[in-house]
Amino acid sequence: MPLQFNTVKLFAGSGTTELAEKIAQSYGKPLGDKTLSRFSDGEIQPFYNESVRGSDVFLIQSTNQPTDNLFELLLMIDAAKRASAHYITAVVPYFGFARQDRKDKPRVAIGARMIANILTAAGIHRIMTMDLHAAQIQGFFDIPVDHLDASVIFVPYIKSLNLPNLTIASPDMGGSYRARTFAKFFNAEVVICDKTRKRANEIESMSIIGDVTGQDIVLIDDICDTAGTLSKAASLIMEKGANSVRAVCTHAVLSGKAYETIENSQLAELIVTDTIPLKNQSEKIKVLSTADLFARAIKNVNQHGSIAELFKVD
Repeated sequence: MPLQFNTVKLFAGSGTTELAEKIAQSYGKPLGDKTLSRFSDGEIQPFYNESVRGSDVFLIQSTNQPTDNLFELLLMIDAAKRASAHYITAVVPYFGFARQDRKDKPRVAIGARMIANILTAAGIHRIMTMDLHAAQIQGFFDIPVDHLDASVIFVPYIKSLNLPNLTIASPDMGGSYRARTFAKFFNAEVVICDKTRKRANEIESMSIIGDVTGQDIVLIDDICDTAGTLSKAASLIMEKGANSVRAVCTHAVLSGKAYETIENSQLAELIVTDTIPLKNQSEKIKVLSTADLFARAIKNVNQHGSIAELFKVD
């Protein structure tokens, strides 16, 4: 007896509308009809203008500026559950609070675990995300997690640049594994920027481990927030004699003076994805879309196919 597939309904949260529209176009069906109403005090209430009964519902919403977007997603989940959706998947291209994945000092919350618990309690059956700050966050969920890898998007682009003396770099010790994974695709050397911080978003000192002289450096990171680390790393790398330096970063948080910092930095280019919509435009920022990858993942989930094929890099 052939497998029976439920009807797919795709809905966009207000924080990721443009990406959701691209995902829907790539998937081959329009976004579902949803309204977000607001009370005069700012309280939000999403509701669906079409039936979701018995459907596989995919709710697309990154949780950048996490409190508003996260809470909207939670209400969308609850509304879908109460409307008798068959299977609810939260498609969270950027998972906010992921940097709070452990107790690195006394008396702090493990925010990533708390958000995982809240999403599960709200009623999702599955979560789909990309490049978590720490891969072990998947273990915070007791439901299936589809953890997509942006390297399948970045690697072909880097190859297209035909950099003559490519070396991969990590902007800090914590990202060394990510950098080494990228380096394998190019059979390239890896250098590491060793930094110490005074506090969050403030670097005290940085040094380079490895030789960058005459090399075309590509820094690899998952999140670009204030751009301070990447800017300082780029400056130091160029001082050490590199030919060029550019950066690859999945999630363009770009808060505070990040755009100004990037414009004034030694970076030739910052290559990001559209998991978070850009607030401003910059000639130095190149955006690669994740829409096709998410659309394929959604189709495979609905049709009970394998996600593993989506990790193959061309």
